[in-house]
Amino acid sequence: MNRTYAAFALFPFLLAGLLGFHRDHESPAGAEQPSGEYAPDGKPADPVILGPDRWSVVPGWGQNSDMTIGNTHGGVMVDHEGRVLYNTDTERSILIHDADGAFIGSLAGRFPGIHGMQLRIEDEVPYIYAAHLHGKQIVKLRMDGTHVWTLGVPMESGKYDDDPNAYNPTAIAVAPDGRIYVADGYGRNWIHVFSPELRYLKSFGGRGGGDGEFVTCHGMIMDDSGAEPLLVVCDRENRRVQRFTLEGEHLDTPVTGLRRPCSIAMWEGADGRHLYAIAELEGRVTLLDGDMKVLGHLGDNADSSHWANNGVAPDAWRPGITTAPHGVGFDGDGSLYVQDWNANGRIHKFVRSSIARP
Repeated sequence: MNRTYAAFALFPFLLAGLLGFHRDHESPAGAEQPSGEYAPDGKPADPVILGPDRWSVVPGWGQNSDMTIGNTHGGVMVDHEGRVLYNTDTERSILIHDADGAFIGSLAGRFPGIHGMQLRIEDEVPYIYAAHLHGKQIVKLRMDGTHVWTLGVPMESGKYDDDPNAYNPTAIAVAPDGRIYVADGYGRNWIHVFSPELRYLKSFGGRGGGDGEFVTCHGMIMDDSGAEPLLVVCDRENRRVQRFTLEGEHLDTPVTGLRRPCSIAMWEGADGRHLYAIAELEGRVTLLDGDMKVLGHLGDNADSSHWANNGVAPDAWRPGITTAPHGVGFDGDGSLYVQDWNANGRIHKFVRSSIARP
């Protein structure tokens, strides 16, 4: 069967996605719109010092009284111009803000419900690679939202012969050589590999708790900071991060005991220093150093009733305290943008500044 499964067969599932429903977070509030008004004068969390850096929150970043963002259930990335892009389940699929939080516009309205994105520069031209969860497909877009290609259900893998609708892609990563890696995080927990020409190559993973297996391979990045590029995968319900070679061989599990890790981002400073940030659905962001050792946490929420809760109302928000971190991305200066999974839509900005040392 062709890799792009017939669209009409997917319509009921696409419709369910457009209505904002997804079972995998298991929030008691579901996708209901919480009531309440955001209070930007609420006392922000104190700055956090981790190693040589101070992290301070920007209260109310991206919030606009004239605009409801809508359910934020996707990823965050910063483009080559320093603009912040993130996903919603609305017809404004990819929202764009400047670094100060001012709303610029939106892209890709025909693809609501994008769950993960990667920016990739090809022949000096930037593109967005996106896991379109609600469409059960991968799409490549130009920066103006123009559609380039679609990659549908990987029937060639043999993993969906009984039910093509079991495929629910949550993340995408592209290797330096152009190979494309797609995580079926809300489906059968395989990572599928395709050539740059979109030819199916292989699958690895599958559901389980052993090395190289997953229970919700939710988010991932391509880490090319070392001698060889590695695929770094957030294994959410196993509460860990795993690393793989580009051939799909399990390398190690550098971080365990996390609070349901959803996504990971990496930053490289001008001096070659690296940081990693992990968005944890249970109310916390963990920062790692370049060796993937834990430095500490941002946005740690002491109220566990807020964890993984899509329905925390804006009048219960506190600047710099997260509720359900789902997407995360660094800008060029190493400041961090964190997306909460929230029916109203919520993005945090944590500004990184270096601490002067005597």
